[in-house]
Amino acid sequence: MTEVSDFLDFVMHKHKNRIAEPELPDDIAKAWAKWCEKVDRLQVMTNEPDSEFKLQ
Repeated sequence: MTEVSDFLDFVMHKHKNRIAEPELPDDIAKAWAKWCEKVDRLQVMTNEPDSEFKLQ
């Protein structure tokens, strides 16, 4: 009976991991990798403060 219980625990654990970390198809994984690479290369520009602040 212990073997059956251990087997069920194993199957449940394996199923939970599959839900938490689904395997992506290669094309989706490649698309995400490409997007992440492009985002990492983006330049961040800061705006210079406007020294001539006017009240209206």
